[in-house]
Amino acid sequence: MSADCLFCKIAAKKIPAKIVYEDPGLFAFEDISPQAPTHILICPRKHFESLNEATTDHQAVLGKLQLVAAQLARERNLVEGYRTVINNGGGAGQSVFHLHLHLLGGRHFRWPPG
Repeated sequence: MSADCLFCKIAAKKIPAKIVYEDPGLFAFEDISPQAPTHILICPRKHFESLNEATTDHQAVLGKLQLVAAQLARERNLVEGYRTVINNGGGAGQSVFHLHLHLLGGRHFRWPPG
């Protein structure tokens, strides 16, 4: 954990959030500024800033982020589709520097994004 990281504080229950999934390696919560009717952030408990810091040691957790996203999408009946996004760095829109995956659904998405 990082003492000054917002998401680490949410994981430690020092800051309230609407948690929708937890296991020993991951936690997920609803975004406070949703960009779609469903907007969930899925985070590894182990702090690392972005994909730039990911190593082969992170393979399992990176795969599990996607599997949990699919599980949460099924639970929310996102049958028309959903999007998963990892913003990597400030230029890509990352604003909290704790790696996290966005699960977005419940509306039509266009391509290309942003």
